[in-house]
Amino acid sequence: MAALYLMEQGAVVRKVDQRVVVELEGRTVQDIPLIKIDQVVIFGRVTVTAAATAMFLEHGIEVVYLTAYGKFLGRLQPPAPKNCLLRVAQYRASLDGAASAWLARCFVRGKIKNMLYVLQRSRREGAAIDEIFIQEIKKALKALEGAANVDAIRGVEGVASAVYFKAFGEMIKKDFSFAGRVKRPPTDPVNSLLSLGYTLLAKDMTSAVNTVGLDPYMGFLHRQRYGRTSLALDLMEEFRPVVVDTLVLACINKGILKPEDFHREFGGAVYLQEEARKKFLVQYETKKNSEIRHPVFNYQASYRRCMDLQARLLAKHLTGEIDEYPPLVWR
Repeated sequence: MAALYLMEQGAVVRKVDQRVVVELEGRTVQDIPLIKIDQVVIFGRVTVTAAATAMFLEHGIEVVYLTAYGKFLGRLQPPAPKNCLLRVAQYRASLDGAASAWLARCFVRGKIKNMLYVLQRSRREGAAIDEIFIQEIKKALKALEGAANVDAIRGVEGVASAVYFKAFGEMIKKDFSFAGRVKRPPTDPVNSLLSLGYTLLAKDMTSAVNTVGLDPYMGFLHRQRYGRTSLALDLMEEFRPVVVDTLVLACINKGILKPEDFHREFGGAVYLQEEARKKFLVQYETKKNSEIRHPVFNYQASYRRCMDLQARLLAKHLTGEIDEYPPLVWR
């Protein structure tokens, strides 16, 4: 099964028997069996009929709403799983400073190791990554183990990410440049792709967390903030370098996306053109379904499956079934 992305502005999504029919200006543009869909992602002005909404919820399919440019707005999801004991364990750990710091360190350790892997692999493939960047990230990895609390861990993560994104531009081979991470809004094509990729990753990690029965809003590394899926953001840290960053580099370096695929809004924000966004979404789904050998279970699993496995490993740790939470680390 796969996510159904809907970007045609003005489209209407209807239920016809056990199929999803997408209409635009009175004509059918998509007709898909429900069984092939596990998530619906809507960009901008798309209408979902009441019958279609009920069908999605009855079959456990969530509907995610983004702006036309890919900014997350919200989601419509089936009822949460019934494991309230798991959520109690999660809340207890989240309110415990030592337990939160321990888990936050795991998430950041996974992220930093994967950032290091991406840089070292790119350097082996010819990118001019200065050794000082590698050494500074290794230094941050050591500092992480001595960070006493969550605030200190956030500080180490910030230092490592700043170094990583200083080196990121050296991995870009085509007619793009990258001077550093700019988020709200992204002001160049590379940042635009990174922001869209992280939004997609966050929605998928939120789905994984919901499926397991954890509360996506109660995190350990990220502070609790109204409406923010802090736990999903925690768990996606280890996936950022290996899923989104490598995807962005591949889209640029392989010429899948070109500078003319972007446009600049009033105010300086840079976004993908609609047709180019479709290309990026196809690449994202392909990446998500590509397989790696899971380091804990030692079998081939797609990144999509790995997100679910990491959420389940966290749940098992919180309920005391396993002693440690092992982040997903590329080897």
